[in-house]
Amino acid sequence: MDLVSNHPDARWAKPRSAYIHIPFCRHRCGYCNFSVVADRDDLIDRYVKAITEELDSLKRPLLDTLFLGGGTPTHLSNSHLNKLLESLNQLFDLNELTEFSVEANPEDIDQEKLDCLQSWGVNRISFGIQSFRAEKLNTLQRNHTGKEAVAAIELAAKIFNNLSIDLIFGAPGETTSQWEADLETALALPIQHLSTYALTYEKGTQFWNQRRHGAIKPVDEQTEVEMYQAALHQCGEKGFRHYEISSFEKDNHRCLHNMAYWKGEGWYAAGPGAARFVDGFREVNHRSTFTYLRRMEKGIPPTEESESIDPIQYASERIAFGIRLIEVICLPSLNRQLGMETYHLFSKAILRSIQDGLIEDSAGHLKLTRKGILFADTVAQRFLDSSAVI
Repeated sequence: MDLVSNHPDARWAKPRSAYIHIPFCRHRCGYCNFSVVADRDDLIDRYVKAITEELDSLKRPLLDTLFLGGGTPTHLSNSHLNKLLESLNQLFDLNELTEFSVEANPEDIDQEKLDCLQSWGVNRISFGIQSFRAEKLNTLQRNHTGKEAVAAIELAAKIFNNLSIDLIFGAPGETTSQWEADLETALALPIQHLSTYALTYEKGTQFWNQRRHGAIKPVDEQTEVEMYQAALHQCGEKGFRHYEISSFEKDNHRCLHNMAYWKGEGWYAAGPGAARFVDGFREVNHRSTFTYLRRMEKGIPPTEESESIDPIQYASERIAFGIRLIEVICLPSLNRQLGMETYHLFSKAILRSIQDGLIEDSAGHLKLTRKGILFADTVAQRFLDSSAVI
Protein backbone atom coordinates (compact mmCIF):
# COMPACT_ATOMS: atom_id res chain seq x y z
CA MET A 1 0.00 0.00 0.00
CA ASP A 2 1.32 3.48 -0.86
CA LEU A 3 2.03 5.77 2.05
CA VAL A 4 -0.39 8.31 0.58
CA SER A 5 -2.86 7.54 -2.19
CA ASN A 6 -4.35 9.94 -4.68
CA HIS A 7 -6.98 12.32 -3.34
CA PRO A 8 -9.99 10.06 -2.70
CA ASP A 9 -12.54 12.44 -4.24
CA ALA A 10 -14.52 9.57 -5.68
CA ARG A 11 -14.75 8.00 -2.25
CA TRP A 12 -16.52 10.86 -0.50
CA ALA A 13 -19.89 9.46 0.47
CA LYS A 14 -22.87 11.77 0.17
CA PRO A 15 -23.68 13.16 3.61
CA ARG A 16 -26.65 11.71 5.41
CA SER A 17 -26.81 14.48 8.02
CA ALA A 18 -27.76 18.16 7.94
CA TYR A 19 -27.44 21.01 10.43
CA ILE A 20 -29.59 24.13 10.30
CA HIS A 21 -28.52 27.15 12.30
CA ILE A 22 -31.26 29.30 13.78
CA PRO A 23 -29.58 32.42 15.20
CA PHE A 24 -32.39 33.95 17.24
CA CYS A 25 -32.20 34.28 21.05
CA ARG A 26 -33.81 36.31 23.80
CA HIS A 27 -30.37 37.58 24.73
CA ARG A 28 -26.70 36.66 24.30
CA CYS A 29 -25.15 34.91 27.29
CA GLY A 30 -21.76 36.19 28.41
CA TYR A 31 -19.91 33.02 27.42
CA CYS A 32 -21.56 32.56 24.00
CA ASN A 33 -19.47 32.94 20.84
CA PHE A 34 -21.99 31.45 18.42
CA SER A 35 -23.65 33.30 15.56
CA VAL A 36 -26.57 34.81 17.47
CA VAL A 37 -28.84 37.84 17.25
CA ALA A 38 -30.85 38.88 20.28
CA ASP A 39 -34.17 40.70 20.33
CA ARG A 40 -34.46 40.79 16.52
CA ASP A 41 -37.55 38.72 15.89
CA ASP A 42 -38.37 41.15 13.09
CA LEU A 43 -35.82 39.26 10.99
CA ILE A 44 -37.42 35.82 11.35
CA ASP A 45 -39.66 35.98 8.26
CA ARG A 46 -36.68 36.99 6.12
CA TYR A 47 -34.62 34.23 7.68
CA VAL A 48 -37.17 31.48 6.96
CA LYS A 49 -37.30 32.54 3.31
CA ALA A 50 -33.50 32.72 3.06
CA ILE A 51 -32.83 29.37 4.73
CA THR A 52 -35.42 27.73 2.47
CA GLU A 53 -33.69 29.10 -0.61
CA GLU A 54 -30.25 27.98 0.60
CA LEU A 55 -31.45 24.47 1.37
CA ASP A 56 -33.34 24.20 -1.91
CA SER A 57 -30.01 23.85 -3.73
CA LEU A 58 -29.51 20.44 -2.07
CA LYS A 59 -32.28 18.88 -4.21
CA ARG A 60 -33.92 16.76 -1.51
CA PRO A 61 -30.99 14.65 -0.27
CA LEU A 62 -31.71 11.50 1.71
CA LEU A 63 -30.91 12.12 5.38
CA ASP A 64 -30.60 10.02 8.49
CA THR A 65 -30.23 12.91 10.92
CA LEU A 66 -31.36 16.52 10.98
CA PHE A 67 -30.33 18.94 13.73
CA LEU A 68 -31.83 22.37 14.36
CA GLY A 69 -29.43 24.34 16.56
CA GLY A 70 -28.55 27.89 17.33
CA GLY A 71 -29.22 30.23 18.82
CA THR A 72 -32.48 28.95 20.14
CA PRO A 73 -34.80 27.20 17.66
CA THR A 74 -37.61 27.09 20.22
CA HIS A 75 -37.45 30.86 20.57
CA LEU A 76 -39.42 30.98 17.32
CA SER A 77 -43.14 31.44 17.81
CA ASN A 78 -45.32 28.46 17.00
CA SER A 79 -46.41 30.23 13.83
CA HIS A 80 -42.82 30.79 12.67
CA LEU A 81 -41.80 27.32 13.79
CA ASN A 82 -44.61 25.75 11.80
CA LYS A 83 -43.65 27.80 8.76
CA LEU A 84 -40.01 26.72 9.02
CA LEU A 85 -40.84 23.05 9.58
CA GLU A 86 -43.33 23.07 6.71
CA SER A 87 -40.55 24.35 4.45
CA LEU A 88 -38.16 21.69 5.72
CA ASN A 89 -40.79 19.04 5.08
CA GLN A 90 -40.86 20.10 1.43
CA LEU A 91 -37.06 20.04 1.20
CA PHE A 92 -36.38 16.75 3.02
CA ASP A 93 -38.28 13.54 3.62
CA LEU A 94 -38.76 14.07 7.36
CA ASN A 95 -40.51 10.70 7.69
CA GLU A 96 -37.29 8.92 6.75
CA LEU A 97 -35.18 10.55 9.47
CA THR A 98 -33.77 8.27 12.14
CA GLU A 99 -33.02 11.23 14.41
CA PHE A 100 -34.55 14.72 14.24
CA SER A 101 -33.11 16.91 16.99
CA VAL A 102 -34.10 20.40 18.08
CA GLU A 103 -32.27 22.49 20.66
CA ALA A 104 -34.54 24.07 23.26
CA ASN A 105 -34.47 26.42 26.21
CA PRO A 106 -36.76 25.72 29.19
CA GLU A 107 -38.48 29.10 29.13
CA ASP A 108 -39.81 28.44 25.62
CA ILE A 109 -41.42 25.11 26.39
CA ASP A 110 -45.15 24.57 26.73
CA GLN A 111 -47.55 21.87 25.56
CA GLU A 112 -48.40 23.65 22.32
CA LYS A 113 -44.76 24.00 21.28
CA LEU A 114 -44.00 20.36 22.08
CA ASP A 115 -47.05 19.26 20.09
CA CYS A 116 -45.88 21.40 17.18
CA LEU A 117 -42.45 19.77 17.18
CA GLN A 118 -43.82 16.26 17.45
CA SER A 119 -46.30 16.82 14.63
CA TRP A 120 -43.41 17.46 12.21
CA GLY A 121 -41.47 14.37 13.23
CA VAL A 122 -39.05 15.79 15.78
CA ASN A 123 -38.03 12.89 18.03
CA ARG A 124 -35.16 14.29 20.09
CA ILE A 125 -35.01 17.44 22.23
CA SER A 126 -31.70 18.84 23.45
CA PHE A 127 -32.17 21.24 26.36
CA GLY A 128 -29.63 23.98 27.07
CA ILE A 129 -30.00 23.81 30.85
CA GLN A 130 -26.40 24.58 31.96
CA SER A 131 -27.38 24.48 35.66
CA PHE A 132 -30.24 24.07 38.11
CA ARG A 133 -28.79 26.38 40.78
CA ALA A 134 -30.04 29.97 40.95
CA GLU A 135 -26.65 31.54 41.73
CA LYS A 136 -24.89 29.73 38.88
CA LEU A 137 -27.70 30.46 36.43
CA ASN A 138 -27.39 34.12 37.31
CA THR A 139 -23.62 34.01 36.79
CA LEU A 140 -24.09 32.34 33.40
CA GLN A 141 -26.78 34.90 32.51
CA ARG A 142 -29.45 32.27 31.91
CA ASN A 143 -33.09 33.34 32.01
CA HIS A 144 -34.72 30.19 33.40
CA THR A 145 -34.88 28.93 36.97
CA GLY A 146 -34.01 25.45 38.15
CA LYS A 147 -37.69 24.69 38.75
CA GLU A 148 -38.60 25.83 35.24
CA ALA A 149 -35.90 23.57 33.81
CA VAL A 150 -37.16 20.53 35.71
CA ALA A 151 -40.77 21.28 34.73
CA ALA A 152 -39.87 21.66 31.03
CA ILE A 153 -37.99 18.36 30.97
CA GLU A 154 -40.76 16.49 32.77
CA LEU A 155 -43.37 17.92 30.40
CA ALA A 156 -41.31 16.99 27.34
CA ALA A 157 -40.78 13.47 28.69
CA LYS A 158 -44.52 12.83 28.41
CA ILE A 159 -44.19 13.10 24.62
CA PHE A 160 -40.54 12.37 23.74
CA ASN A 161 -38.44 9.40 24.82
CA ASN A 162 -35.12 10.88 23.69
CA LEU A 163 -34.19 13.89 25.80
CA SER A 164 -30.75 15.36 26.23
CA ILE A 165 -29.51 18.15 28.47
CA ASP A 166 -26.34 20.24 28.45
CA LEU A 167 -24.63 21.24 31.69
CA ILE A 168 -21.67 23.58 32.21
CA PHE A 169 -19.14 23.03 34.98
CA GLY A 170 -16.39 25.30 36.24
CA ALA A 171 -18.42 28.51 36.49
CA PRO A 172 -16.67 31.29 38.44
CA GLY A 173 -16.83 30.50 42.16
CA GLU A 174 -18.38 27.06 41.67
CA THR A 175 -17.29 24.26 44.00
CA THR A 176 -17.09 20.57 43.24
CA SER A 177 -19.92 19.81 45.67
CA GLN A 178 -22.16 22.35 43.94
CA TRP A 179 -21.41 20.72 40.59
CA GLU A 180 -22.19 17.32 42.05
CA ALA A 181 -25.58 18.68 43.13
CA ASP A 182 -26.28 19.78 39.53
CA LEU A 183 -25.37 16.30 38.30
CA GLU A 184 -27.59 14.66 40.90
CA THR A 185 -30.57 16.77 39.83
CA ALA A 186 -29.97 16.08 36.15
CA LEU A 187 -29.53 12.32 36.51
CA ALA A 188 -32.75 12.01 38.52
CA LEU A 189 -34.75 13.40 35.57
CA PRO A 190 -36.27 11.33 32.71
CA ILE A 191 -33.39 11.98 30.29
CA GLN A 192 -31.47 9.62 28.02
CA HIS A 193 -28.44 11.77 27.23
CA LEU A 194 -26.20 14.21 29.08
CA SER A 195 -23.45 16.49 27.77
CA THR A 196 -21.09 18.19 30.23
CA TYR A 197 -18.78 21.03 29.21
CA ALA A 198 -16.16 23.01 31.09
CA LEU A 199 -16.83 26.73 30.86
CA THR A 200 -14.56 28.25 28.22
CA TYR A 201 -13.64 31.88 27.77
CA GLU A 202 -13.75 32.50 24.04
CA LYS A 203 -12.03 35.60 22.70
CA GLY A 204 -14.48 38.39 22.00
CA THR A 205 -17.14 37.23 24.46
CA GLN A 206 -18.22 39.24 27.48
CA PHE A 207 -16.73 36.62 29.81
CA TRP A 208 -13.40 36.75 27.99
CA ASN A 209 -13.24 40.52 28.48
CA GLN A 210 -14.28 40.24 32.13
CA ARG A 211 -11.62 37.61 32.78
CA ARG A 212 -9.01 39.72 31.02
CA HIS A 213 -9.79 42.67 33.32
CA GLY A 214 -10.01 40.55 36.47
CA ALA A 215 -13.77 40.95 36.93
CA ILE A 216 -14.27 37.18 37.01
CA LYS A 217 -11.86 34.40 37.90
CA PRO A 218 -11.95 30.90 36.42
CA VAL A 219 -11.84 27.87 38.69
CA ASP A 220 -8.41 26.27 38.92
CA GLU A 221 -7.41 23.33 36.74
CA GLN A 222 -7.43 20.80 39.59
CA THR A 223 -11.02 21.71 40.47
CA GLU A 224 -12.03 21.29 36.82
CA VAL A 225 -10.46 17.83 36.81
CA GLU A 226 -12.33 16.91 40.01
CA MET A 227 -15.60 18.11 38.47
CA TYR A 228 -15.04 16.08 35.32
CA GLN A 229 -14.22 12.99 37.34
CA ALA A 230 -17.38 13.57 39.39
CA ALA A 231 -19.37 13.47 36.14
CA LEU A 232 -17.71 10.20 35.14
CA HIS A 233 -18.49 8.69 38.52
CA GLN A 234 -22.09 9.85 38.92
CA CYS A 235 -23.08 9.07 35.33
CA GLY A 236 -21.57 5.60 35.62
CA GLU A 237 -23.50 4.92 38.82
CA LYS A 238 -26.77 5.94 37.14
CA GLY A 239 -26.27 3.69 34.12
CA PHE A 240 -25.10 6.37 31.67
CA ARG A 241 -22.39 5.12 29.32
CA HIS A 242 -19.48 7.46 28.64
CA TYR A 243 -19.17 7.26 24.85
CA GLU A 244 -17.46 10.57 24.00
CA ILE A 245 -15.30 12.93 26.04
CA SER A 246 -18.20 15.21 26.96
CA SER A 247 -21.14 12.89 26.31
CA PHE A 248 -23.04 10.21 28.23
CA GLU A 249 -25.91 8.08 26.94
CA LYS A 250 -28.38 5.70 28.50
CA ASP A 251 -30.10 2.77 26.78
CA ASN A 252 -28.33 3.31 23.45
CA HIS A 253 -29.34 6.96 23.00
CA ARG A 254 -26.07 8.44 21.76
CA CYS A 255 -26.46 11.49 19.52
CA LEU A 256 -26.37 10.04 16.01
CA HIS A 257 -25.96 13.47 14.43
CA ASN A 258 -22.83 14.27 16.43
CA MET A 259 -21.45 10.84 15.63
CA ALA A 260 -21.39 11.89 11.96
CA TYR A 261 -19.13 14.82 12.93
CA TRP A 262 -16.80 12.74 15.07
CA LYS A 263 -16.51 10.02 12.43
CA GLY A 264 -15.91 12.47 9.59
CA GLU A 265 -18.88 11.23 7.58
CA GLY A 266 -19.71 14.64 6.13
CA TRP A 267 -22.74 16.84 6.66
CA TYR A 268 -24.72 19.61 5.04
CA ALA A 269 -25.25 22.87 6.92
CA ALA A 270 -27.16 26.07 6.30
CA GLY A 271 -27.74 29.36 8.06
CA PRO A 272 -25.51 32.13 9.46
CA GLY A 273 -22.12 30.80 10.54
CA ALA A 274 -23.03 27.23 9.58
CA ALA A 275 -20.08 24.97 8.68
CA ARG A 276 -20.47 22.01 6.32
CA PHE A 277 -18.24 19.23 5.03
CA VAL A 278 -19.30 17.95 1.61
CA ASP A 279 -17.33 16.18 -1.16
CA GLY A 280 -14.00 16.89 0.52
CA PHE A 281 -14.64 20.61 1.00
CA ARG A 282 -15.19 22.44 4.26
CA GLU A 283 -17.26 25.58 3.84
CA VAL A 284 -18.44 28.15 6.38
CA ASN A 285 -21.20 30.71 5.91
CA HIS A 286 -20.79 34.32 6.97
CA ARG A 287 -21.34 34.62 10.73
CA SER A 288 -23.40 37.81 10.58
CA THR A 289 -27.12 37.16 10.33
CA PHE A 290 -27.55 40.54 8.61
CA THR A 291 -24.86 39.80 6.01
CA TYR A 292 -26.26 36.30 5.48
CA LEU A 293 -29.74 37.70 4.80
CA ARG A 294 -28.47 40.44 2.48
CA ARG A 295 -26.43 37.95 0.45
CA MET A 296 -29.29 35.49 0.11
CA GLU A 297 -31.72 38.25 -0.90
CA LYS A 298 -29.29 39.44 -3.60
CA GLY A 299 -28.69 35.93 -4.89
CA ILE A 300 -25.11 35.90 -3.59
CA PRO A 301 -23.85 32.66 -1.99
CA PRO A 302 -23.53 33.04 1.78
CA THR A 303 -20.24 31.10 1.90
CA GLU A 304 -17.45 33.09 3.56
CA GLU A 305 -14.73 30.41 3.71
CA SER A 306 -13.98 27.36 1.57
CA GLU A 307 -11.17 24.86 1.97
CA SER A 308 -10.30 21.66 0.15
CA ILE A 309 -9.29 18.96 2.63
CA ASP A 310 -6.35 16.88 1.40
CA PRO A 311 -6.03 13.19 2.27
CA ILE A 312 -3.47 13.62 5.05
CA GLN A 313 -5.44 16.44 6.68
CA TYR A 314 -8.59 14.36 6.49
CA ALA A 315 -6.80 11.39 8.06
CA SER A 316 -5.43 13.55 10.88
CA GLU A 317 -8.89 14.95 11.59
CA ARG A 318 -10.47 11.50 11.50
CA ILE A 319 -8.05 10.34 14.21
CA ALA A 320 -8.11 13.59 16.21
CA PHE A 321 -11.90 13.70 16.43
CA GLY A 322 -12.28 9.94 16.54
CA ILE A 323 -9.99 9.72 19.56
CA ARG A 324 -12.63 11.69 21.47
CA LEU A 325 -14.86 8.66 21.18
CA ILE A 326 -14.19 6.33 24.06
CA GLU A 327 -14.35 3.29 21.81
CA VAL A 328 -11.24 2.03 20.00
CA ILE A 329 -10.01 3.59 16.74
CA CYS A 330 -9.07 0.77 14.38
CA LEU A 331 -6.22 2.08 12.22
CA PRO A 332 -6.10 -0.99 9.92
CA SER A 333 -9.75 -0.35 9.04
CA LEU A 334 -9.06 3.36 8.58
CA ASN A 335 -6.11 2.50 6.33
CA ARG A 336 -8.34 0.45 4.04
CA GLN A 337 -10.96 3.17 3.92
CA LEU A 338 -8.53 6.02 3.21
CA GLY A 339 -5.95 4.13 1.17
CA MET A 340 -2.97 5.23 3.26
CA GLU A 341 -0.74 3.96 6.05
CA THR A 342 -1.94 6.11 8.95
CA TYR A 343 0.16 4.45 11.68
CA HIS A 344 3.38 5.37 9.93
CA LEU A 345 2.21 8.87 9.00
CA PHE A 346 1.28 9.73 12.59
CA SER A 347 3.83 7.58 14.42
CA LYS A 348 5.33 10.61 16.20
CA ALA A 349 1.98 11.55 17.75
CA ILE A 350 1.16 7.93 18.54
CA LEU A 351 4.49 7.05 20.17
CA ARG A 352 4.66 10.29 22.15
CA SER A 353 1.13 9.79 23.47
CA ILE A 354 1.91 6.18 24.41
CA GLN A 355 5.05 7.29 26.24
CA ASP A 356 3.05 9.94 28.11
CA GLY A 357 0.49 7.32 29.12
CA LEU A 358 -2.31 9.04 27.21
CA ILE A 359 -3.21 6.32 24.70
CA GLU A 360 -2.73 2.58 24.49
CA ASP A 361 -2.10 0.64 21.29
CA SER A 362 -3.07 -2.94 20.59
CA ALA A 363 -2.08 -3.97 17.05
CA GLY A 364 -3.09 -0.59 15.63
CA HIS A 365 -6.20 -0.26 17.77
CA LEU A 366 -5.85 3.06 19.63
CA LYS A 367 -7.72 4.05 22.75
CA LEU A 368 -7.42 6.81 25.33
CA THR A 369 -6.23 5.70 28.75
CA ARG A 370 -7.94 6.93 31.91
CA LYS A 371 -5.28 9.63 32.09
CA GLY A 372 -5.69 10.32 28.37
CA ILE A 373 -9.39 11.01 28.79
CA LEU A 374 -8.41 14.00 30.95
CA PHE A 375 -6.02 15.26 28.25
CA ALA A 376 -7.98 14.35 25.12
CA ASP A 377 -7.52 17.82 23.61
CA THR A 378 -3.75 17.47 23.95
CA VAL A 379 -3.81 14.11 22.18
CA ALA A 380 -6.06 15.43 19.41
CA GLN A 381 -3.82 18.44 18.82
CA ARG A 382 -0.83 16.16 18.34
CA PHE A 383 -2.54 14.49 15.41
CA LEU A 384 -3.65 17.83 13.96
CA ASP A 385 -0.13 19.28 14.14
CA SER A 386 1.19 19.08 10.58
CA SER A 387 4.81 19.18 11.81
CA ALA A 388 4.26 15.81 13.48
CA VAL A 389 3.41 14.07 10.18
CA ILE A 390 6.20 12.00 8.66
